[in-house]
Amino acid sequence: MDLLQSIQAYAKSIPTDFKEKKGSCELSFTVAERKTFLSKQKLTYQAKFRINDQEKTVHFAEMLKEASSGMDASGGFQATSFSTGKGGQQNSVIEQQSDQFGKKYDYQFDFKAVRGKIEDLAREAGYEFSYQITFKGL
Repeated sequence: MDLLQSIQAYAKSIPTDFKEKKGSCELSFTVAERKTFLSKQKLTYQAKFRINDQEKTVHFAEMLKEASSGMDASGGFQATSFSTGKGGQQNSVIEQQSDQFGKKYDYQFDFKAVRGKIEDLAREAGYEFSYQITFKGL
């Protein structure tokens, strides 16, 4: 089983949508949803990666995105997104997101488990795992 097939098998084991387009792959699923009288809010996890078989590398990026539709208190539409980072500020960014999203949503989600599993699968297949902050170039 090659790396892409291993990741697809993992994606089937968790509640995620898997898409592949022009060599770029995407995993996404709804982490939490909240409905009120005239609005609907959704928190979505999105991960994109590209496997380079010649260089034996996997380039990976992820993001939590909040989207809402309908009327809010000010009578308008709002869509917001936040990136999850890797490195020194990773914990503080995620803590800030959890604080903000925790006030609106009740969820138990460990994005590190998804990233960690893909990183483990890549390393087991002999690939180098490279984390990027943005989706640019994927």
